[in-house]
This record gives sequence, structure tokens and C-alpha cells, in this order.
Amino acid sequence: MSTTPPPDPARVTRVTCVGAGVIGGGWVAHFLARGYDVTAWDPAPDAAGKLRRLVDAAWPALTQLGLAPGASRDRLTVAETLEEACADAQFVQESAPEKLELKRELLAQLDAATPAGVVIASSTSGYPMTDMQTEAADPSRLLVGHPFNPPYLIPLVEVVGGERTDRSAVEWASRFYEVAGKSVITMERELPGFIANRLQEALWREALHMVANGEATVKEIDDSITEGPGLRWAFMGPCLTFALAGGEGGMGHMLDHFGPSLKSPWTRLEAPELDTALRDAMVAGCEEAAAGRSIADLVAERDQGVIDVLRATGRLPKGAAE
Repeated sequence: MSTTPPPDPARVTRVTCVGAGVIGGGWVAHFLARGYDVTAWDPAPDAAGKLRRLVDAAWPALTQLGLAPGASRDRLTVAETLEEACADAQFVQESAPEKLELKRELLAQLDAATPAGVVIASSTSGYPMTDMQTEAADPSRLLVGHPFNPPYLIPLVEVVGGERTDRSAVEWASRFYEVAGKSVITMERELPGFIANRLQEALWREALHMVANGEATVKEIDDSITEGPGLRWAFMGPCLTFALAGGEGGMGHMLDHFGPSLKSPWTRLEAPELDTALRDAMVAGCEEAAAGRSIADLVAERDQGVIDVLRATGRLPKGAAE
């Protein structure tokens, strides 16, 4: 374990991105738009050209979002070797293909090539860092920084360390991502697939079951989300959304009233037992998420949010006020 402290997250100016595919290239575009100098490396012989085309394609959207002072595509350097890319890195984002042995070997190489104390994050979409940091000389600085595609548009990044990751590295990475304009979930424990991917995967698997069994078409499944709960999920997650189904009684009343439906065959997933501990955890969690807002406040926020989403996507009913 290195005793060299990483730089202040707010003072980082140079980021290294290893892997220049869709995710790695998306990270490059994001960091460039946030005003960083970015050094990228990918072993593919045509990686430089593909990466610059990806950044060019993302730049109009990033310009609409608002570029940081000094942001420029000219601040991208494509290195010839991994060692060159990491030589003066202040943070490393690895986005190699999702193959465990490759990740293990590459993270060990990154650890060897990167200055002591510099945090190294993996964009893995499902592997726990405990399984990936096994070959590194200093696993204490290795952690997961899982984005959502495209990383230059979707704010979320999930941060979690492995069993041999130092807690200070996790805290540093979370702070760095926040400074770099991301919305951060710092997980307290490892979980294959993390949080958002597990939720996505549950919906995806149920969709596949319905198509396979002739229960619904692909269009019906997609429409059921874009014209239904997806409108709310754009600004209010499933837990607070369900809490509003309980009316003034909130999540507690919702669970007491609808809890028995967990025994109904509405999904192929097995439901957990809705005992007192789980009920209390859900109620307390919703109260925390509400952050002092009343049910009436949340209802008004939800209603306005749905209207805003419908307006933004051109789906307001005919005759609605613009």
C-alpha cells in the first residue's frame, strides 16, 4: 500500500483513460468537456481515429450542456503505450472489455505504470473489485467507478471498493467524480452488477420472459415504460413513486395496503418477506429521500415533472398549454 497521498480532487488537471471504445471514449469526451487534459490509450491499431470521431460526435451535445472554461478537444493526447499514458496521470479511468482475466492483468499493469498514490478506477459493469484487484501490487487504490452509457450525458457513477481497497481511495474518487460533474452513489458494500444495473437487469429479464412466452410484444413492453412509469422515473425513483401510492399515509400505508401483492405472480422474481424490519427500512428510507417535503409537495413535484417530460419530448396532449 502506497503512503503517497493523491492530489486534491479539485486540483486534478490531467486524467488518463485506458480503453477507447464506447464507454472509454464517452469518458474521454466527458473529461474534455469538463476542462481536463486527457491522455488516452487503447491497443487497437485504429483506436486514435475512432476515439476522435466519437469525441467529435459527442461534442455538439456537450456544447448544449455547457462546456467548462478552457474545455477543448485539442486537449486530448493519444499515447503510443500504456506506460506513456500513465506516466503523469492524476487519475486513471479503465474501460477495457468485460473479461475478468483481462481486467486483472490490465489493472496490475496500470498499478505498475501509474505514479504512487494516484487512484485507478474501473468502468466494469458488473465485476466486484475484489475479484479484479488480485494481481496488483497496490490494490488499495483500485476501485470501481461504474458509469452509464453514454458517460458524457448520463450523470450517474457508482463508486465502490474491493476488500483490499483503502476507504480513503473510495472517498477521494467520489469527491473527484463530483468535482468532474457526475452524480455519485458511494456504495458501502460490493454487489455484482452494483445497484442500477441490477434494477435494469430485473426489468430486462422479465421483458425477455414475456416475449418468449408470447405474453407481450417488444413494442408493448417499450411503450409500457415510456408512456407509463418511465415518465416518473426521469425525476423520481421507484421508492418515492410507490410512496405516493399510499396517499397521505406514504410508504407505510402503501406497504400495508399493497404488500400482499408481493405474493402475486406479477414477476418471475422471488419477493423478499415483507417483515417489520423491511417495512421500517422502506418507510425510513422514503422519509430520508423526501428531505422534509410533504406528500402534497411530492405530488406537486411529480405532476409538474411529468408535464415537463411530456413537454420536452413533444408528447403533451393536443390543446395543452405550451
